[in-house]
This record gives sequence, structure tokens and C-alpha cells, in this order.
Amino acid sequence: MDRPAPAAPTPTPARRRVSPYLLLTLTPLFWSINWVLGRGLHHEIPPMAMTFFRWFFAVAILAPFALPHVRRDWPVVARHWRALLGLGAIGIGTHNALAYLGLNYTTATNGVILNSFIPVMIVAIAWVFLRERLKPVQIAGVAVSLAGVLAILSQGSLATLAAFRLNGGDLLVILSMAMWASYTIALRWRPQGLHPLSFLFVIAVVGDLCVLPLWLGEMALGRHPVWTLEAFAALATVALFSSVLAYIFWNRGVEQVGAAVAGLFVHLMPVFGVLLAWIFLGETLGLHHVVGIALILSGIALTSRAGAARVATVE
Repeated sequence: MDRPAPAAPTPTPARRRVSPYLLLTLTPLFWSINWVLGRGLHHEIPPMAMTFFRWFFAVAILAPFALPHVRRDWPVVARHWRALLGLGAIGIGTHNALAYLGLNYTTATNGVILNSFIPVMIVAIAWVFLRERLKPVQIAGVAVSLAGVLAILSQGSLATLAAFRLNGGDLLVILSMAMWASYTIALRWRPQGLHPLSFLFVIAVVGDLCVLPLWLGEMALGRHPVWTLEAFAALATVALFSSVLAYIFWNRGVEQVGAAVAGLFVHLMPVFGVLLAWIFLGETLGLHHVVGIALILSGIALTSRAGAARVATVE
């Protein structure tokens, strides 16, 4: 595998600056939409079709903007094809296919619970394979934020939390989360000199090609998507927000603050889920929600502040 890319240079003051923390906050909002729609569409669109067409639409959206950069960056792509092949296979193909397959056998709530362990997976994988360690204050931030997630999902009751059980779908989601944690850490091998749109376009094409035989096999088994206007609109929404924008934001955020700090922002998914349900569905906002959100935001602030020395503003 190629050598880890050095830290990106700090842009000049003339360039437009966007906080990586803003990008990392918007990303779980877009992913929350994906999990809800993915569960809602599982009867109409089978998991491999969902994965394939999500990224087929994403590639179509990206193409007019990315292809000029891909043509310019092709020598870099050709030189680092192994790293790009691996990142596309685990971050696009395997990760998404396992997640949608898991949602056929488990609930969106269980999916969000398991997503909340991504930060722990990132820290564990980085420690085992790369010998990277968080500062004590950052570990405390992860613990505080995770406590907030559990407060929301348990509804303030230990009995509710104790009643949580894993099923086959949950195990598939866990494998999906492990793929995402690995992808996040492996972004250190993202080739230098490759435009963000070139990078995302190439790994999206790689990932979609990896899923293509799985989708064809699903079709051969008699599982065909049922195309409706609502299903098409939902897939287009997931392609634009949960695929194109979320991946661009996530990749840039990880580049600026590191995998461990960026991973903590996944804990915002249940926060957005609670707030969106309260605003748009009229669901009750309970005390355990308020406490959980406060803990999550406190943990993120604690960990992010400790890692602030790594932050550079981005274009």
C-alpha cells in the first residue's frame, strides 16, 4: 500500500475557508436521512439494488463536475490504483452493501445504535494496527459522548438498554461499521495531488463496479426493484446528500482533524434523528433526549478542543 499522505498544507488566506467541524456536523445529518430511507424502501428496493443505484446516481451527479479533474489527475490515479481500489471496495461497495442488507433484517433504531460504536471501532483499529493513541482527555470525550447516545436510545431506562438483543441483521450492520472504520483510517493513504472530486468519482466507480455482480446475482434470485416516483426521488436524495455531499465533507473533515476526532461526530446521528422527529413528526422530546444531546455535544466539544492543534481551515 502507498505511504501515508503527509498533512495537507494550510491554505493561503485568500482561499475561502470552511470549518471541518461544520462539514463533520452536516455529514451525520445527511447519513441519518439515508438510514431512514434505506429502511423505508427495503420492501420496494432490495439491498444490492439500493447500493448499486445509490452510487450509480451519485456517479451521474458527479460526472459533469469531476471528469475534467479526473482527466487532469489520471497519472496520479494510475500510479496509486491499489490504494484507490481498496478505498472504493471497502468505503463504497462493501460498507454500503452490508448496511442495506442488514436493514432488511433489523430496525433503523438498531442500526443507529450500532453506528454509535464507530468511534470506538476507529480508536481500537488505529491502536491495534497503527499504534495510534488518543490523549486521555479525548478518550474521556468519546466516553461522555457514547454515554449520551446510550441515554437517548435507552430512553433513560437501564432495563430498555438491557433488553437490546443482536440478530443476524445487526451482525451485518456491525461488519458494515467495521468497514467504515477501516475506510476512515485508510484515508491517510489517499493520494496526494488528487482533487477531492477526482478521488470521490474514482472510488465511487470502483465501489459501484464491486456491487454490480452482487446486484446481478440478486436479480437472478428473483429480487427486482419496484420503481415508483417516491422510490426514485428517495434514491436521488440519498445519492446527492448521503453519497456525494456526505462523502466529500467526511473525507475533508478526516483529512483536517484525523480519524479519531472525526469518528466522534457519528454520535450526532441519534441527535439529528430525535430533533427531526420532534420538528417534523410531532414526536415527544423527553428529558432523556435533552440529557443525551447535552452529553453528546459535551463529548464532541471536549475531544475536538483537545485535537484542535491539528485543524487547518479548508477550501
